Amino acid sequence: MASPLLSLLTGRSGGRGVETVVPQRTFADVILPPETRRALDEALAQVRNHALIFTRWGLGERHTTGLGLAFNFAGPPGTGKTICAEAIAHELGMKLLVVNYAEVESMWMGETPKNIVSAFRSASEQRAVLFFDEADAIATRRSAGAIIPYDRESNTTVNVLLRELEAFNGVVIFATNLAANFDPAFERRIRTHVRFDMPGLTEREQIWKVQIHPSRTPLANDVDFRVLAERFAISGGDIKNAVLKAAASAAATPLPDKEKRIHQQHLERAIADVLAAKDVMRQSLFEERPIAAAPVTSSAVAIWLATGAFVIALIALTIVLLR
Repeated sequence: MASPLLSLLTGRSGGRGVETVVPQRTFADVILPPETRRALDEALAQVRNHALIFTRWGLGERHTTGLGLAFNFAGPPGTGKTICAEAIAHELGMKLLVVNYAEVESMWMGETPKNIVSAFRSASEQRAVLFFDEADAIATRRSAGAIIPYDRESNTTVNVLLRELEAFNGVVIFATNLAANFDPAFERRIRTHVRFDMPGLTEREQIWKVQIHPSRTPLANDVDFRVLAERFAISGGDIKNAVLKAAASAAATPLPDKEKRIHQQHLERAIADVLAAKDVMRQSLFEERPIAAAPVTSSAVAIWLATGAFVIALIALTIVLLR
């Protein structure tokens, strides 16, 4: 019987966790620090020169495995990793096969490795760029001498991933917020690591501007993107959320639609809401709280001593009766 994930990937049945995307977004839709953009350009050059290096230059005859191009996008949330994966597929004229491991992981023993194999097979058949989101969940460090079934399954999954990477002759992109969790053997199979840093002041100002439609979004005259970029060192994803929140707030203003405008105060309040939401997510329901110690009084000491003496006497009596 065909794997349910393979049926999903090839479009023969419905499902969740894997999506084939026809890329629409390009590098014009994302603002990146210069070093990140330079690393991405070098990655694209590797893809475009792949046939030259391994076919015309004959290196494919010397290196029969590991011919695929695996890239690792690592950085904080909201820094453009997913958009850049789509932009690369767009540049190459290929579809993007998005795999969200948190959703395709199976509760059934042995199914997750099979799903990984199906993902690579489908990427080859569709000539798609394979994109693993939350990749640290699949390529996590293996446990030595794993005894727990979950650890054994996780180790098997990593082993299968490494084997598929060796045999794959296409483009695969991994994205993670936790690169330190990767298995060392996985790191060695990555052709290029691209670091996505938080945007600087200049990038933040540009990100604010590209989130706004140049002619249709009604901005008030008091909006100053430079001031927002200076005051709030946040990611591109946070800026996007703030713009949408500000637009919703401005749209709810009790005025005729033609008079409604997005003001600076709407944007600043929206940023405050976004940052407050991040603080809520950082809180733990199980956070340890200090417990105030009860005052120790002379009467409490007397009770403790009396209780201790009673326990000692009871133990002594028990020993005598057992003789």
